[in-house]
Amino acid sequence: MSRQAVTAAPLHPLLAERWSPRSFDPEHRLTQAQETALLEAARWAPSARNVQPWRFLVGHRGDATFKGLFEALMTANQEWAGDASALIGAVVEERLEDGRANPSAAYDLGQAVAHLSAQAHAEGLHVHQMGGFHPERVRAAFGVPEGFLPLTVVAVGRLAPADRLPPELHARETAARARRPLKETVYHGGWGEH
Repeated sequence: MSRQAVTAAPLHPLLAERWSPRSFDPEHRLTQAQETALLEAARWAPSARNVQPWRFLVGHRGDATFKGLFEALMTANQEWAGDASALIGAVVEERLEDGRANPSAAYDLGQAVAHLSAQAHAEGLHVHQMGGFHPERVRAAFGVPEGFLPLTVVAVGRLAPADRLPPELHARETAARARRPLKETVYHGGWGEH
């Protein structure tokens, strides 16, 4: 089944084919070269004033970092994320060097993870970003200091057949992809004006 996005204009395959699966190959191992490429893509993402407010906790399936990140996930994500090759905790530095709040921090971290996601797809991998986790557990497990906030956990791995999933997740995994149409998202002029 094709997971290609149906778009109003042609998109680069790295964007049109990107999606967030839950079915990962439990035998696949992320290579050091792949990990480095993903993290380099994140490192070179743009950020306001080049602050680079992102930090990453990287765990490979079977190691202590993976275990700590997995244990911080909400139960619904634990159902499938254990098969991922890697879990990456994405943490944002909330303040600037002078102590003021960084209003761009979350946006910048999002850009870094988006770059990581595109590189993952170029490497033949898939990414699933999760907001369903307990940030305080990540903070406690890894000694994340004050001023830094865990914002997401990212599962990375090679796609596996959806039939490995429980029926409810299988249905979600194989459902047609959908997005709100551009006319409901983009305004020209005032709010709601098309």
